Amino acid sequence: MKGYIVCVYETIKDDDALNNYAIKARSAVEKYDGKFLVRGGKNIVTEGKNFVRTAVIEFNSFEKAKEFFYSLEYQAAHGLLKDTVIRNHQIIEGS
Repeated sequence: MKGYIVCVYETIKDDDALNNYAIKARSAVEKYDGKFLVRGGKNIVTEGKNFVRTAVIEFNSFEKAKEFFYSLEYQAAHGLLKDTVIRNHQIIEGS
C-alpha cells in the first residue's frame, strides 16, 4: 500500500522560511521517490477550518513515507519552520 504525507498549515508567519524549507524538502522528496499530489493551490472549504496551505506527497509505501519523514535530509528542512508555522502533519497509509 502507498504512503502519504499530508500537511495542512493553519498559519505561516515567515514566507522566506517557507520558501527555504520548500527547496530543501523538495530534494528530500525526490531522494525518496516521492511525488507531490497537492502543493498549495486554490481551495474551497466545504466544511471545517480554512487552512492557508495544504501539501500531499505520495510515496511507494507507508514505510518509504516514514523513512522520508525521519531522514536527516527531511529533518534538516523540517527544522527550518520551527516557530514560523502552525501545521498538522501526518503519515498515512492508503491505496
